[in-house]
Amino acid sequence: ANIMKLSDGLFLKCARAVSEGYKPIRYQEQIVDAACMRLVTQPESFDVLLLENLYGDIVSDLCAGLVGGLGLVPGANYGDKGAIFEAVHGTAPDIAGKGVANPIAMILSSAMMLDYLGHRAAGEKIRAATASVLRAGKVLTRDIGGKASTGEVTAAIVKAMSRG
Repeated sequence: ANIMKLSDGLFLKCARAVSEGYKPIRYQEQIVDAACMRLVTQPESFDVLLLENLYGDIVSDLCAGLVGGLGLVPGANYGDKGAIFEAVHGTAPDIAGKGVANPIAMILSSAMMLDYLGHRAAGEKIRAATASVLRAGKVLTRDIGGKASTGEVTAAIVKAMSRG
């Protein structure tokens, strides 16, 4: 709230008020640029980040870069009455239909959805198969150093699921 005093100030006021109802959870504020530096140098110091949409978009991209790129990061938005699961990168319209998108973020998002729906074992099966394909390093999309298409990576994960 050091720059955008009204909007960020309102966000902080609301966050502080809600945190009062959850005393066992440590609440801490940090300016977004300092938080980004700490995410890069000490990522283990964070457990949960609560951010406004603009900062959330920026920070989620930064964090995705730390783990291999946007094509690997699942996303979820949880509400009181439901949830939405999607890849952090969104729809990627510039590469839609070209068969070059990394499907892993969306596949892992579906695993999170299964967890949410109470099918944790199915979600874990997807995560394990995805991890095995990544570890093998033979069927990867261009964004993570391979030459495989979206369909080829998806097929490799499905095949790994049938083995596991």
